[in-house]
Amino acid sequence: MTGIVSNDGEKRLVLVSGRAHLDLAADVARELDIDLVPTTAYDFANGEIYTRFGESVRGSDAFVLQSHASPINQWIMEQLLMVDALKRASAKTITVVAPFYGYARQDKKHRGREPISARLLADLFRTAGADRLMSVDLHSAQIQGFFDGPVDHLWAMPILTDYVRTRVDTSNVAVVSPDAGRIRVAEQWAAKLGGSPLAFVHKTRDIRTANKSVANRVVGEVEGRTCVLVDDLIDTAGTIAGAVRVVMEAGAKDVIVAATHGVLSEPASERLQECGAREVIVTDTLPIAEEARFPQLTVLSIAPLIARAIREVFDDGSVTSLFDGQS
Repeated sequence: MTGIVSNDGEKRLVLVSGRAHLDLAADVARELDIDLVPTTAYDFANGEIYTRFGESVRGSDAFVLQSHASPINQWIMEQLLMVDALKRASAKTITVVAPFYGYARQDKKHRGREPISARLLADLFRTAGADRLMSVDLHSAQIQGFFDGPVDHLWAMPILTDYVRTRVDTSNVAVVSPDAGRIRVAEQWAAKLGGSPLAFVHKTRDIRTANKSVANRVVGEVEGRTCVLVDDLIDTAGTIAGAVRVVMEAGAKDVIVAATHGVLSEPASERLQECGAREVIVTDTLPIAEEARFPQLTVLSIAPLIARAIREVFDDGSVTSLFDGQS
């Protein structure tokens, strides 16, 4: 049988994966030293999805991994169906592992008559049969309260900061938030990099139009410094590319961009290549197609973090301990 059996023989961990990001699933399974549960999944001619597990999951602690990549609605639906299949196959507990949580940017109403889509998604997973939710760097911490059950909010910051420290002179770094809303995260980055000074880019956004924002000016001291621009995700890269531009115009020595989720919708790759950043660093919470990659891009593995968190949950340990009690 696939999976890990606890020392007392009373629990069994199994890992199943949808088709959105099989490379990440294989890496997580390798870190756990297990095999993925054999799974059949395919699409009918009209787009309906079929899924079935190839062995018994009865009584197991099941973790179903699916990153909400493009086409996002297809992969969310597939994960919901897999949760339903696990429930009907008598899994004891079901944990949804969504390294990138879809619809996270729609976490509140900006104007009347809008949905709160991130809440709806949490409700869908709960209704399907999920007992627990695990994700990496949610767009806002409040999303943890949308799910009626335990939520493990993992941070990619230790992975990113460990790498960035090898790429910069920490005595001459400024940490820059691309907008005022990410200042708290930038403060944590600055502490990890040895108390670096902070800055943020003042920007304006048209809430009526998706992926439209204008970077205006830098607030903070960046002249002559290597600036590390930090964000949770890069979608079309309009915000980040604009932020790189204004930081360089303010006299920065050079700029490194670091973000957890590389959504990289068109024309992100072109913008990032041409924006002037020395390096763009993301993790592999989402699959990045070969045609979306470019010379300045560095992709770090998130699999060790997810595997450690899964093991802590299975062993009734502390996920928070992975982040010095700050998760």
